[in-house]
Amino acid sequence: MKEPAQDSENISRYLTQMARETPDVDAILVPRGPDVGDRGQYDRLTFAQLDRASDEVAAGLTDLGLGRGVRSALLVPPSLDLFVLVFAMFKAGAVPILIDPGIGTRSLRDCIGRAEPVGFIGIPKAHLARMILGLGRQTVKQLVTVGPRLFWGGSTLDDVRRKGVAALASGSVAAFEAVHPERDELAAVLFTSGSTGVPKGASYTHGNFNAQVLEIRRMFGIRRGEIDVPTFPLFALFDPALGMTSVIPRMDSTKPAKVNPENIIRAVRGFGATTMFGSPALLNAVGRYGAANGVKLPTLKRIMAAGAPLPAGVMRDMLGMLEADAEIFPPYGATESLPVAVMSSREILGETWAQTERGAGVCVGRPVASIEVRIIRIDDAEIAEYSDALLRPQGEVGEIIVRGPQVTTTYDHDPANTKLGKINGETGSVWHRMGDVGYFDTSGRLWFCGRKAHCVTLEETILFSVQVEGIFDTHPKVYRTALVGVTIAGKTEPVLCVELKPEHRGADQRQVVKGLVDLGAGFEISRGVRRLLFHPSFPVDIRHNAKIGRDKLAVWAQKRLS
Repeated sequence: MKEPAQDSENISRYLTQMARETPDVDAILVPRGPDVGDRGQYDRLTFAQLDRASDEVAAGLTDLGLGRGVRSALLVPPSLDLFVLVFAMFKAGAVPILIDPGIGTRSLRDCIGRAEPVGFIGIPKAHLARMILGLGRQTVKQLVTVGPRLFWGGSTLDDVRRKGVAALASGSVAAFEAVHPERDELAAVLFTSGSTGVPKGASYTHGNFNAQVLEIRRMFGIRRGEIDVPTFPLFALFDPALGMTSVIPRMDSTKPAKVNPENIIRAVRGFGATTMFGSPALLNAVGRYGAANGVKLPTLKRIMAAGAPLPAGVMRDMLGMLEADAEIFPPYGATESLPVAVMSSREILGETWAQTERGAGVCVGRPVASIEVRIIRIDDAEIAEYSDALLRPQGEVGEIIVRGPQVTTTYDHDPANTKLGKINGETGSVWHRMGDVGYFDTSGRLWFCGRKAHCVTLEETILFSVQVEGIFDTHPKVYRTALVGVTIAGKTEPVLCVELKPEHRGADQRQVVKGLVDLGAGFEISRGVRRLLFHPSFPVDIRHNAKIGRDKLAVWAQKRLS
């Protein structure tokens, strides 16, 4: 795809270029009504229609006072309206506040309170929650309802669109003139899922978003005209900027682990998708179904996975559905910084996974071209200034820090977490502390060993969760394990929580325990893990259903052992 002129960091310019060069190509398709055949029934917008609709809404939002620099909470599920609104807000220079609605009422109230939105744009259910919970009561001045408006006043999205049409007509212009923001101008606030604490609002600049688009396109060789089946709404929003048609599958995006695999397969096959994005939990469901039913997906060139390390079994099941030249990529990154590093599944399985099963951690590949990655000493305290004295030797586990154009440099209205999570670097640069621990091997590949908060610190050593779990996860009846620390007789001891595969949940637990203890005895880092607890189904994060809730498991284990 030819790059638009670099006269603006506003990624909406990619959509406008696609509308000009391929106006009649579908940009977005979302399912509606009963599923009929492989292609089902879909509502759709072409690139020209999406560009025009977002122009109209951008003009309408500006007329309402929700223009450049003005914050608005955006609580709209995956839909044509969501795509129109996001690109409209980018064009207007408005700042969307994006929060996972499933984070819980207390966290939702806290996040919106900290973000201080002036606008509240949401479906009727979101407005009811706003009224009941008092969301944004101190700052919200403008309400926009996506769908039928009830008794709370404000405008509907149709009202906004009509205002925009009138504003464009009165100005005798064919299109809304998108703002030309500065590189470091705030574009959006994306809240983390809060899987390891209170959700934090990552301040995304227009430069961050533009750098992400350029790096994702370069890294995966994405070409204009490709078709994507994204199962994570935030990634779907990149598709129009990448020149891809986005086919939203029939699923509850807040519960990827419970997806019906047939719906994903139907969307890929029906539209000849070349790309797919999914969490490990979703890919596990699709891969197990595909392996059991001999499913093939010959059009897919690549699958991208994010949210947690991708297990070897899931990679093998999904690769079995693909052609020999297709690949799975589990890029490493975080809400605050994506992508950081990448490695193909065939390289992982062929070169590094055997080491993972022996306690080396998970290899996430080499850093992408646009980013710097360093390993520093593990420290929970604030680090105000970077110095080389912080660096750890090659091969030693330490905290992972990153900097680059796609890396966010502050948390929104949150100076305490900004101080803890960021380090001032040379010449005004900022390092982001990933909150992960890992190391570099001799060939420059980065290895992930777990979250810093999940390290189990004993009197004589520190156990890193992902390293230890990699050994025990090799047991044929085990789905996954989680290492936690509990206090027994005033002393921290490691406990392994175990979740069995569905087909083995009736297995003799004594035999499984013996097998796990024997596995652990073979390696120094796992030899001391001798307390095991079986859990029916691990708590997981709300966003990807893949990050294990080790903090909750630690509380559960403590109660069980007390």
